[in-house]
Amino acid sequence: MSKKVVLAYSGGLDTSYCLKYLKNELGYEVHTILINTGGFGEEELQAIERRAYELGSANHLNLDIIDKYYEKAIKYLVFGNVLKNNTYPLSVSAERVFQALETVRYAKKVGAEAISHGSTGAGNDQIRFDLVFQTIAPEMEIITPIRDLKLTRQEEVEYLQKNGVEYSWEKAQYSINKGIWGTSVGGKETLTSGQPLPDSAYPSQLQKTEPEKATLHFEKGELVGLNNEFDKPATNIQKLEALASAFAIGRDIHVGDTIIGIKGRVGFEAAAPLIIIKAHHLLEKHTLGKWQQYWKEQLGNWYGMLFHEGQYLDPVMRNIETFLEDTQKTVTGTVTVSLKPYHFSLDGIESAHDLMNSGFGQYGEVNNAWTADDAKGFIKIVGNAQNIYAHVNNEQYD
Repeated sequence: MSKKVVLAYSGGLDTSYCLKYLKNELGYEVHTILINTGGFGEEELQAIERRAYELGSANHLNLDIIDKYYEKAIKYLVFGNVLKNNTYPLSVSAERVFQALETVRYAKKVGAEAISHGSTGAGNDQIRFDLVFQTIAPEMEIITPIRDLKLTRQEEVEYLQKNGVEYSWEKAQYSINKGIWGTSVGGKETLTSGQPLPDSAYPSQLQKTEPEKATLHFEKGELVGLNNEFDKPATNIQKLEALASAFAIGRDIHVGDTIIGIKGRVGFEAAAPLIIIKAHHLLEKHTLGKWQQYWKEQLGNWYGMLFHEGQYLDPVMRNIETFLEDTQKTVTGTVTVSLKPYHFSLDGIESAHDLMNSGFGQYGEVNNAWTADDAKGFIKIVGNAQNIYAHVNNEQYD
């Protein structure tokens, strides 16, 4: 009886090669799984399933984890206002961790001896998959044909043709990877340091030119409603994406350090994630104290960094999540956003927890809770440390 291997499958050239190679060359009974984090429509899923069986899959599973992905990942990326290098909302990198986790769960369920993915040896995804695989399934062999054989795209196509597979593998001009938390866009321009992606490279084109208002409803940091209609957060994200992408909002290019030490550049389109993070951050500035905001920024950055580098299973991630969730107790209210062609602006917030409504005073205008003498005494004490330093060191300030 053949040994079983579970392949994280997308239906593209790399994983199609892996399926055929694992079955024909290594003699495995191949089980394929596609983990949907919001990037596939129903017709596309059906087509991918048909292709998997045509290529020799013993069993194929399309698994929808959108709600689970939100609860376990996106929620905390919002709580932490996570933007890698102040730009990128981890549109794809966070997905890979959860695709790896579900691949292992399925492998254990079917009693597989091995797990496989189609990553190359030149990117981040190989690390994200392998770190999860070796942590929660150390007993399983990890098989990565594309990486191990150092295959070119043409070599993969020729192998498949030799084995009777005649699908069109015409390489698209731009590589698009879509999920609920954004879409990555790679192309010849992103391989340079100075060229922008053309408008046509982005999947969402400008459809609306007249500005619109949108109201985001937050409860304890989560997006519970949009424009006075309430639903689960994952659904609200998708609704906001549909609304805002018509304005071609959320386009940018991220430049960052890959896990393997080289610089990488990728375009992305993430209308809903960018609006949500910026709106959430504004609401926090009204409802949290300065030290809460300070430490949230530090830990949110670390959380995003570790997530990006595949360290999701490190126990410190659960510690940071506990902190981030605790900070959201008062982050409830509405944020009004103006949607415009290619950009958005935040108009303001309404919240019962708005610390501007304290009654203690208005910045630069009125003070109700202290006297002029109180202010003078406070300022004198606040200045003690720098006054002492200047006196002891005879500092001269020109």
